Amino acid sequence: MRAATWARVPARRRLIPARLNKRALAEPVAAAVASSRLLRWGAWRGVLTLCYHRIHPGGEPRFDPGLLSATADGFAEQLEFIAQNFDVISPEAIGRDLGASGRRVVLTFDDGYRDNYELALPALRKQGLPAAFFLTTGFLDEPRLPWWDELAWMVDRSTVDRIPAENWLPRAIALADRRRAVAELTAHYKALPSDRGEDFLEFCGEATGAGRAGVDIAADLWMTWDMAARIRDAGMTIGGHTVNHPVLAASSSEAQHYEVSECLRRLEEKLGERPTVFAYPVGLPSAFDLTTREILRGAGVDLAFSLYGGYVRPGRLDPLDIPRASVSLQMTRVGFRAMLGAPGLFARW
Repeated sequence: MRAATWARVPARRRLIPARLNKRALAEPVAAAVASSRLLRWGAWRGVLTLCYHRIHPGGEPRFDPGLLSATADGFAEQLEFIAQNFDVISPEAIGRDLGASGRRVVLTFDDGYRDNYELALPALRKQGLPAAFFLTTGFLDEPRLPWWDELAWMVDRSTVDRIPAENWLPRAIALADRRRAVAELTAHYKALPSDRGEDFLEFCGEATGAGRAGVDIAADLWMTWDMAARIRDAGMTIGGHTVNHPVLAASSSEAQHYEVSECLRRLEEKLGERPTVFAYPVGLPSAFDLTTREILRGAGVDLAFSLYGGYVRPGRLDPLDIPRASVSLQMTRVGFRAMLGAPGLFARW
């Protein structure tokens, strides 16, 4: 950047390099400030929505470790901290009194993993906290590995040291660092048109030597409809998350309509009530578009949740793009508390 250009950049923006992940600052900043002081310092107003995926029961992680949000003990500790310091509300309450004083938190879970029922629900009930569970109906109807877990399964069982680029990848992917390889393959899948996803999985199965995963592998991965009904009966919110978890914006209008309307229809059929809340699969700004929004409105959805960080500030509510911040197993206690204490800094990436 030339000196003249740099001089026009506001001073507060010169302090942090543009490419520096704000979450990387959470550890040194929060560690330097006692928790009580951090909470007082973070006197923000609005709604911070947290997104969980899997609660890890312990042992060697199954499938994609990137989807592990917390251990069972860690999750219980997080809930206790939240209950003591924040107002936890249901999604339906987001639009009410948005400018009111107090820091409000919404807890959400994506996909419908069985550990959400077995581990998360008891911890939520112990603290008396509401939460929303966004279910991918196809995984409950026909349990199978989702594409992200199948890619991790392939890499873990690969018999080669690299995946060639061929006509699918911009470059070959080394498999020595398996977690990085899974992240690269997952990112590439997300960028594909939805009708090419299965072909890409076929390519990866052949290229790794692992083949495709059988449906029996996922027999106990997803909750059952009876479990979903018990979650509803416990006072939790049930929301839609499509049928097959595609990237909606990469799908045709007809495919998007099916994924939304059939998901909501199936939830109403099995649970007796049509959801009015929805979470976009993947959740990045590129994962949904104006067509998606129109389909959701037509389907009676009032609130839709994205997943690219941030929180809702007073006067800035977009009902069909409610930001969420993800919780990961790699996040330390200090990092988690920093995210809640100062979401304007640490709930973004």
